Amino acid sequence: MKTKITSFLKAAVLSVFALATTSLADEEVGFYEKDHVRGFISIGGEYRGMFDEFQKYVNKTAFYAGSHVATAPGDSLEQTFQGAATKKYSLFDDYYLGLHVNVGAQYKQFVTWFDFNFMPTQVSERPSKSYSASSESGSSMNFPLYDVRWFTYGADWMFGWKIFGENTFFNIIPSVGVGFNLINFHLASDYTISDGNSGANARDRYYSSFASTLNTELEIRLEFDPIAIGIYGGYRYIRYNELEIEGVPLEMDLANRNYDTDNCGETFFIGLRLTWTFLSDWQRKQMQKL
Repeated sequence: MKTKITSFLKAAVLSVFALATTSLADEEVGFYEKDHVRGFISIGGEYRGMFDEFQKYVNKTAFYAGSHVATAPGDSLEQTFQGAATKKYSLFDDYYLGLHVNVGAQYKQFVTWFDFNFMPTQVSERPSKSYSASSESGSSMNFPLYDVRWFTYGADWMFGWKIFGENTFFNIIPSVGVGFNLINFHLASDYTISDGNSGANARDRYYSSFASTLNTELEIRLEFDPIAIGIYGGYRYIRYNELEIEGVPLEMDLANRNYDTDNCGETFFIGLRLTWTFLSDWQRKQMQKL
């Protein structure tokens, strides 16, 4: 339900912005002077902290304690093999580094931009190349182990306001935006995933879950036109959809075979940003007159 609400908000904002832009373009004398619009690009890095629910979700999913369905040497029937594949891995911390590239435009005090965010892949190295798992009949087999990994990436359309004016040395910029995010997991082994009706084997690859996002941010900025340096912080609201392995939902609760689709991915963050703002067409014309 929360994912649907975020999707609705995103669609509403985009629709309003598109309609406003179209109506203004039809005016002979528009609401704004388009030759005063300035483009900008920025890069940033941040400390991103995970709420407890998000950290539990990541570790619960990445270190899924699965089983294998296979035929042991010398047997003729498939059997289920259980093992402690993930016990010797190191769990993931509750923080990670976030990286950003922003591309946008400024008109007077109003700013809007696309925030492309990503992170270095978090890795928990495998304790060995394989491990031994046993079946109820007493048979045992070796199965491969992989490095357990996860990372996220996404994009937000942000809208902000420069509180102290367009070109002041010191500024505060609150902003809000909507977008999407994907989280990617690489499991420990080639587990057999089943929903009771169908099954699939996890491969040596990443599996992804999609989410709509709501992002809020506050930046304190020092401007040395055209360069600006800012300290920013905020909160990103995310609810991930269910994670599927080869089309089969990954079930954490095997007792009732229901996977909780309301998976928390919320984070808070604080970081540094470097922004370069380009000259507007009007500024270029003034420089040519000099």
